[in-house]
Amino acid sequence: MVSKELTVINDSGIHARPAALIVETATKFRCAVIFIKDGMRANAKSIMNIMLLAAEPGALIRVETDGPDEGEALAAIENLFMTKFKYD
Repeated sequence: MVSKELTVINDSGIHARPAALIVETATKFRCAVIFIKDGMRANAKSIMNIMLLAAEPGALIRVETDGPDEGEALAAIENLFMTKFKYD
């Protein structure tokens, strides 16, 4: 398992479109992808789980990946955060 803390740096937080992009990215990998915010765990392959985190701008999220392609998955998710989910 690998993990990293990421900060939501886009202006509007993780709303429906970033959540859909997270799910699309996470489902490309075989490993488990878990987001943790304020003690709440969410499966990153479920848009409802991601939306329930209510991640606002500046929110700190721990991302854990566990499985055969965990490093690649974590890098892909980190890239989404660093590029502000590609549109915000």
